[in-house]
Amino acid sequence: MAGLGAWNLARAALIILLLPRSLEQCGHISLSAPIVRLGDPITASCIISQNCSHLDSESHIVWKLEAELQPGERQQYLPNGTLQSTITLPHLNRSRALLSCCLHWGNSLQILDQAELQAGYPPATPHNLSCLMNLTTNSLTCQWEPGPNNHLSTNFTLKSFRSRGNCQSQEDSIPDCVPEDGQSHCSIPRKHLQLYQNMGIWVQAKNALGTSVSPKLCLVPMDVVKLEPPTLWALGPSPELAPPQPGCLRLRWETWKPSLHIDQKCELRHQPRLGEASWDLVGALPSRTLQYELCRLRPSTAYALQMRCTRWRLPGHWSNWSPSLELTTTQRAPTVRLDTWWQQRQLDPRTVDVQLFWQPVPLEEDSGQIQGYLVSWRPSDQAGADPMLCNTTELNCTFQLPSEAREVILEAYNTAGTSHPTPVVFLESGGPPLGRLHTVARDPHSLWVGWEPPSPQPRGYVIEWGLGSPSPSGSPKTWRMEHNGSIAGTLLQENIRPFQLYEITVTPLYQDTKGPSQHIYAYSQEMAPSHGPELHLRHIGKTWAQLEWVPEAPELGKSPLTHYTIFWTNAQDRSFSTVLSASSHSFVLRGLEPSSLYHVHLMAASQAWATNSTSLTLMTLALEESELHILLGLFGLLVLLICFCGAAQLCCRPSRKNPLWPSVPDPARSSLGSWVPAITTENTFQLPSLRDSSMPPITKITVLEEEEKKPGPWESNDSSETCGLPSLVQAYVLQGDPRVPRTQPQPQSGPSDQVLYVQVLGSPTGPRPGHYLRCDSTQPLLGGLTPSPKSYENLWFQTSPLGTPEPLVPNPEDDCIFEPLLDFPLLQGLRVSGVEGPGGF
Repeated sequence: MAGLGAWNLARAALIILLLPRSLEQCGHISLSAPIVRLGDPITASCIISQNCSHLDSESHIVWKLEAELQPGERQQYLPNGTLQSTITLPHLNRSRALLSCCLHWGNSLQILDQAELQAGYPPATPHNLSCLMNLTTNSLTCQWEPGPNNHLSTNFTLKSFRSRGNCQSQEDSIPDCVPEDGQSHCSIPRKHLQLYQNMGIWVQAKNALGTSVSPKLCLVPMDVVKLEPPTLWALGPSPELAPPQPGCLRLRWETWKPSLHIDQKCELRHQPRLGEASWDLVGALPSRTLQYELCRLRPSTAYALQMRCTRWRLPGHWSNWSPSLELTTTQRAPTVRLDTWWQQRQLDPRTVDVQLFWQPVPLEEDSGQIQGYLVSWRPSDQAGADPMLCNTTELNCTFQLPSEAREVILEAYNTAGTSHPTPVVFLESGGPPLGRLHTVARDPHSLWVGWEPPSPQPRGYVIEWGLGSPSPSGSPKTWRMEHNGSIAGTLLQENIRPFQLYEITVTPLYQDTKGPSQHIYAYSQEMAPSHGPELHLRHIGKTWAQLEWVPEAPELGKSPLTHYTIFWTNAQDRSFSTVLSASSHSFVLRGLEPSSLYHVHLMAASQAWATNSTSLTLMTLALEESELHILLGLFGLLVLLICFCGAAQLCCRPSRKNPLWPSVPDPARSSLGSWVPAITTENTFQLPSLRDSSMPPITKITVLEEEEKKPGPWESNDSSETCGLPSLVQAYVLQGDPRVPRTQPQPQSGPSDQVLYVQVLGSPTGPRPGHYLRCDSTQPLLGGLTPSPKSYENLWFQTSPLGTPEPLVPNPEDDCIFEPLLDFPLLQGLRVSGVEGPGGF
């Protein structure tokens, strides 16, 4: 904290040095208190002297707290001509801050003076004061906890005095002990101490806001002595001492030399070097003896040992733990039970090949480390040492014996000795066999093997298991001995893998004989079928197909089938499926479409998995021609029936009459006076243009197909030839009176009134103008031609522009008139586009 304050002061000094010389003596800041409690208000004032060259009547003092502008309370000119500004910070929430008094200098803000503000708390009371007498440095060292940070520079002082009572009265004062900055411990040298006299000790904490002291500690320096830890050594072999017992360690230690005259008691702790075991503590060791034998440890195990000491029968503090000493315990002879099993093979009448197996079973938690095994045999006619058959570190051994040998000796050994010998007696087969042998797979890595115990009850069982045929020859087998003859099964969990065939052998063991071995094969987990049955097509029709397949023979180690699933897909990628039982071997696909392609495949499923068979592609038969005719006939009948029903509906309903063609009035039964206005013969009738807006539009045009030439009923009987018609005939019918407004409704006439009274002949693509024919009306149009028709009746009676009548002479080859009669009332609105005269009709 002190360093931070010095840095802030240095920064303020540097800023002042950088001020222009005209502003060096202009301003000065005064504080109500340089240090306040954190959160309390503080007041500051800035005075600018009158000799400031840059001071004028409009000068304004600005305050800044660090980089933030602060509003000042008031600004006034004093009687002596100085300018004063005051500011009050209601809550100073920063432990350290820089307050600046500024004045506008040109276009910038110039700092006139700065002051550092500090805020914090009074010092907390120091606690947990404790002292130790260190005989190495020959001083009393005391330490304490200063408490939470108060944000202010705090000074700690260790104060003490000597006293003959319970530190209630002070006799001689001791110089204060001042720790280094940031330290919370201090040492009083030996020259200021009385080792066996009471001392009162306390700690004082002081800062700018107050002072606090810790509770007093009353003690005798020698009662708080802390010894240095001893040094541990391994106790080597000695002719006077017997070798250490297995699981024991011998050690010695040396005490710290300055404490040789002090009675001490020590503690020893030990921990296995490997592993995460906790420390085990051994109680107080004899004070005068400097050696010790530690027993009941694990054999052949490395241990870490540590020791500490304190004053004995007098108060004092425990020393620190000594550096660790690592020692290894001695071995003990193995204490194990050896379960054995064997296999014999007769080589010749006098020699037997024996393969012996064994398994060590520890009898104690620390049974000793095994370094190897010994197999020996002593003939009955020899005495002395047994001849060695095997010395191996493996769990099996192969050797040869005479045919009459019935027993060998097996031992486990290490550097400390051998285990108790285990006799291996080769039993003869003569006991009763087991009952029914069975297995159940509990999970992919275990097998349960069960049997029915025979009578009499055996003393145990030997269970062997290994990969069965077709496993590699000579593959090792796992075996286990069960010593409880009353059990009826056991769980095998060693060396079991899924999807493997295992051969399991169980042999009962009796007192002096063994029963015959029984075998069984089992899988810990069965596999799915290797492949599905092949699918064949037996028969096929137009809408069905019969499929068949031959079920696969059961395989060893394969799960039995539970069901089949048939899938088939048509050409439109629509899929169908059905599930069949495992006993099915054929199926008929129905509802197929004729002459269609289908893809079919069969899936065989078991509890383990599912396997697909080969795919089959088939095409259904097409329909015959007779069947196709029948279908088309039925379809035609259906269409006729629909048409008949529609026609009946149209004809029977009155509102539906004549919906497809209009009603044309019969000119024989109508008055031309009501059709056209009266026009005098003296007036020349002019054909109106189609562009004339007053011309009524053609409301309906009916195009007639080409007809054969038929004589009209109005023609003379002696006419030997009918009217010749062009290849295409166009009939135009103009309905309505051209003088009647378009808004007036037109009367509708019935079907009996429809009479075609004019035809316009001509090809729509021909270059010649069209002609109209008045020969198809069933009645006379105007009752017969008069010598003097009106100008609107026949065009050939109209006068030419010069006043001379120019009748149009018809073709003598035709009996009908094909000249353009433009004076016909209902043809006045007909015009071929682009032609403005008679030729356009």
